[in-house]
Amino acid sequence: MKVRMIRRSSGVALVTAIFLLVVLSGLAVAVVSLTTSQQSAATQDEQGARAYQAARAGIEWALFVHLRSGTANPLGCPRAQANGHTFALPAQSLSAFTVTVTCTQPADGYGNVGQADPTAGGIKITATACNQPGPDGCPNSVAPGPDYVQRVIDAQL
Repeated sequence: MKVRMIRRSSGVALVTAIFLLVVLSGLAVAVVSLTTSQQSAATQDEQGARAYQAARAGIEWALFVHLRSGTANPLGCPRAQANGHTFALPAQSLSAFTVTVTCTQPADGYGNVGQADPTAGGIKITATACNQPGPDGCPNSVAPGPDYVQRVIDAQL
């Protein structure tokens, strides 16, 4: 009688072991996937903060040029280059970023383009920083990769 009981339950341990292996391997894949996505998100967040600082550096550069020139028209606005002034940052933590600084004379409150804005000096400076510049600088509208990061800051004088 005992021989029959052993034969009936002889495959239960194997089925249970295979089930546990499948469940544990599924959990391991989920943990690895979650960890990878969290690391990618943290890297993108850090790159976003660096891009913001690079764009701020571009605004500060434009303000420096404005103060040094002593004119009300920094960077030759509105005669600035069509694509703005593009430059790479020095070899530090922001060296992976390129900044494009453009400036325009915005319309006044009545829609007159190029007229001085009564609330400011009449010049709008835009700094765009990105880590994968296109042929015309930042923003890259050609073919940015999956790790592309861009930040834009505006200032009005």
